[in-house]
Amino acid sequence: MTTMTDTGAAIDPARTALLLMDFQPAVLGAVTEPESVLARAGEALAWARAHGAQVVFVRVALTEADAAAIPTRNKAFSRVAAAGHLTDGMPATAVHESLEIREHDLTVRKIRFSAFVGDTDLRAELHARDVDTLVLAGLSTSGVVLTTLRQAADEDYRLFLLADATADPDPEVHQVLMEKVFPRQAEIIATADLAELSMAGEPVTRN
Repeated sequence: MTTMTDTGAAIDPARTALLLMDFQPAVLGAVTEPESVLARAGEALAWARAHGAQVVFVRVALTEADAAAIPTRNKAFSRVAAAGHLTDGMPATAVHESLEIREHDLTVRKIRFSAFVGDTDLRAELHARDVDTLVLAGLSTSGVVLTTLRQAADEDYRLFLLADATADPDPEVHQVLMEKVFPRQAEIIATADLAELSMAGEPVTRN
């Protein structure tokens, strides 16, 4: 794991968004030790609140129309749509109750793996807020984290990935991505590193 002193620069919370992705009962149930990763997500959320970083909640959920529009050639999501496990409005697709959504938070309901494919134009919302740095946490490592991180890197965001607030149903896949793939495009840090990486100065208040 990259340490704080290896990152080369601090985080400016005023230009940073924390993306908490797919922390929903339907997804949490697929990983081992979900309580631990959920607790670290809560700590990251507390950091964002305290330092004025923009909070973005991302969840995956399909309306009836979304499900009907998925072609059978999409192997992953055609199966999801047929099973009905991610139907919008079900408790299983809501953001976990321990992660409180507030007025100025962004919420994205996505319909594919990437956080950039959803009912909210996340790219435009981040641009409007002058965000150039993303702190990512989510489930699963090989799903929303992989897809969102690679797309965000291609769009020139500065990226930090919270290793202890990210998990995958397959621990081996998780390890390979964390150690061999993601470090090429993101700084891999622990949630506890956020406070020391934050730039000194007056925080921007977002209620």
